[in-house]
Amino acid sequence: MPKPGRLYTILFVISFVFVVYAVYVNFIYDPQAAGFLSHKTDLKRPLNVPVWLKIMNVHVVFACIAMLSGLINFSNRIIAKHRKFHRINGYLYLVSVIMVDLTSGFMAPYSTGGKLNSIAFNMLNIVWLLMTVTAIVQIRKKQVVKHRKWMIRSYAFCFTNMCIHLITAFLHDGFGIAYSTSYTIGVYGTIVLLPIAAEVVIRTVFRKPPLIAVGY
Repeated sequence: MPKPGRLYTILFVISFVFVVYAVYVNFIYDPQAAGFLSHKTDLKRPLNVPVWLKIMNVHVVFACIAMLSGLINFSNRIIAKHRKFHRINGYLYLVSVIMVDLTSGFMAPYSTGGKLNSIAFNMLNIVWLLMTVTAIVQIRKKQVVKHRKWMIRSYAFCFTNMCIHLITAFLHDGFGIAYSTSYTIGVYGTIVLLPIAAEVVIRTVFRKPPLIAVGY
């Protein structure tokens, strides 16, 4: 595994590229989400597209904020020299997670792949929020090591959308598997892979305790 500094650089590049890509696709290239909506067939309830698009836009914006704010707060420089900013940014991350969960909850009943994926998204939203709240509770108790571990677990889920679509594209475009089936495998595969990735990072890259305790 790469060292913490190198891993941070890798995450920075991946996060920045993904945020630029998400903004471009959702607000410039396909603001009506025609490509994505074309895969939503056999819905059990009518989809109000204008409302769905507005909720989707809010979802994308806060998902991007969560990804960037979470990344910033893993910076050793920010932790060491800008504790107040670290604390405020941490609460921005929490608010962003809540907004992503709320908007995802609205869109879950219209999930590609049907009820099976709707349930998965709702469960993921609950787990993600619980992890994030747990991280904040731990730092308020001055449990810095536990705080960092729970933040790593929480932050891993910022890559949910990216991971789902990578798996979906791999299966659908690479092997010709039906899009809805590929998407379902992507959803459940992501739910399994991201927590495993977080634990690997915790047990290999961040084995040593943080240099300082963050004052809350």
